[in-house]
Amino acid sequence: MDISVIIVSFNVRYFLESCLYSVFKSLKETQGGEVIVVDNNSVDGTVRMLEEKFPEVKLIRNKENKGFAKACNQGLAVARGRYVLLLNPDTLIEEDTLSKTVRFMDDHPDAGALGVRMIDGKGNFLPESKRAFPTPMVAFYKIFGLASLFPRSKRFNRYYMGHLPEDETHPVEVLTGAFMLIRSSLLKKIGGLDEEYFMYGEDIDLSYRILKEGYKNYYFPETTIIHYKGESTKKGSLNYVLLFYKAMLIFARKHFSPRQAGFIGMLLYPAIYLRAAMSALKRVLSLLFYPVLDVLLLFAGYFFLVPLWEKIRFHSEYIYPPLFMKYVIPAYILVWILSVWLAGGYRRPVRPGKVVRGFVLGTVVILVVYALLPVNLRFSRVLILAGMTWGILSATGVRWLLGFLPGETFELSGQRKKKILVISGPEEFARISGFLRQVDEKVDIAGYVPPPGEAMPDDALGSTEQLPDIVKVHDVREIIFSAVDNRSGQIIRTMNRLAGVPVEFKVALPEGSPIVGSNSVERPGELYLIELNALSQKGNRSKKRALDLLLSFTFLLLLPFLLIVVKQRGSFVKNIFRVIKNRCTWVGYCPVPGQQDLPALPPGVLCPASRLLSSGREPEVLQNMNQTYARNYHLSLDLRIIAGNLRNLGNE
Repeated sequence: MDISVIIVSFNVRYFLESCLYSVFKSLKETQGGEVIVVDNNSVDGTVRMLEEKFPEVKLIRNKENKGFAKACNQGLAVARGRYVLLLNPDTLIEEDTLSKTVRFMDDHPDAGALGVRMIDGKGNFLPESKRAFPTPMVAFYKIFGLASLFPRSKRFNRYYMGHLPEDETHPVEVLTGAFMLIRSSLLKKIGGLDEEYFMYGEDIDLSYRILKEGYKNYYFPETTIIHYKGESTKKGSLNYVLLFYKAMLIFARKHFSPRQAGFIGMLLYPAIYLRAAMSALKRVLSLLFYPVLDVLLLFAGYFFLVPLWEKIRFHSEYIYPPLFMKYVIPAYILVWILSVWLAGGYRRPVRPGKVVRGFVLGTVVILVVYALLPVNLRFSRVLILAGMTWGILSATGVRWLLGFLPGETFELSGQRKKKILVISGPEEFARISGFLRQVDEKVDIAGYVPPPGEAMPDDALGSTEQLPDIVKVHDVREIIFSAVDNRSGQIIRTMNRLAGVPVEFKVALPEGSPIVGSNSVERPGELYLIELNALSQKGNRSKKRALDLLLSFTFLLLLPFLLIVVKQRGSFVKNIFRVIKNRCTWVGYCPVPGQQDLPALPPGVLCPASRLLSSGREPEVLQNMNQTYARNYHLSLDLRIIAGNLRNLGNE
């Protein structure tokens, strides 16, 4: 047998499928070969596709992502060909690629490994088709951009060997793991790939060890392949940079002197920190874009509204003192921005309804404070209401206009269909998905995942342990739990596993069951859906912390009045400062021995059961209340609990 093709896959189903079609066509031109696919626990239907469309493939299924090197070694252990081809799944090869490369290796006994000319999906030549070892100076020139400035220089762009023509065959130092044809006997002799590398760098290490054995690595441009690049890890991401630079450090420590390795480390660490800083800055700018835009729009609106109202009301200009524009209006704007944030108006994708809710809430707060101010500081209710109206119109209008731009940066909620994932058994999935399709013909259901501990059906997308990958790969926006198949504790654990992931949660109740909750939707005789708002979600935790701080400072301002109401006055004052230091929260969980799987919270001064009489404080009742509080959290519930228990704010 001429060749064993080893492909490592991880959530690249459609790329892998097209790659395999090209591989099997190319194998027809050889003296026989085999294809071995090692799947690193994909959740996108890769395994099912292989079993249905490519039953001749030797499939190795891993239960976890073992990385590229370990997976390749698994394939190498069962390979029977004279040559082994390490091939990326996001590639397409020509019909004569395998026959030409095998013939070249047969004709050149000094060749230990061979790489080919690669182009990207747009037809551009990929310089990593031929590379040099990242020695200290080579790494220095690449990291500081000199390789890009002088692409043809033998000195400055040695990393990509820019001085060598891309259309001529040459011995080179490093071949890429995307296409690397190696003598099977040599690969087994040197011990396969170094498993210390998780992703990236193992091809550099392998090329180095091949040269140490006295063989050559050849760049062979007489056949060309397409390499789409970066489906498993985006090349521009911080994660890619960390993995790639870590691989270079491993290689330097392993094969260079301590002095050389230290020099490379001195180059790489600043580059990593710089890229991390740039990534963090980009995230901060993304978070601040809409708040800053709203601030600018509100200020611009008031520069127009104030003179207009002065002319209408007083038939003159410059009636309001400088204090009004310098301090009062910025205070209004600050309250509106905080209110929109608390209402969820700055979460992506943007929901205009939450923006409106935030402005209305902020206006109520402003008007309440306005009524408590001295007469000389009450300037105009009309300008408050006009500011709210302008804020709603400008904020929602700008978001609507930006929503027409391509990409997801300015996406409005509802612009594209929600991808829905159901967590249930097969029967409940059929019931729930059937109902959803009746309600909305355009509904996009990704599939289902069985509850924890249940058997794994063949058509399931994966297990609950794989949910973060499933959500990412299938672009899931909403998860529906079947109340028939999931217990409350399981729902909480699943939400905790997805803490920080931007998905919405709902529960599908059995037919005929009652619905409890002001936000639930009742469809008699059909499916009941209750929207969930998990406390484990990052946005809700931030809101809760903001509410704690806001209430604490409000309590300090109203302390003389509250000390008349609160029973344990000394403890109340201590609680205010404990909440400010995040050592406790105004509303937390009810203490229940042994209860687990709840999102972490500091100890609570009050709890959901504070609204009940003492007779309703059995452990089972308290557990259920804690689970409900964590599963379906709203700021209004905290406010209701606190408002009804002002006398108990001194609880210890």
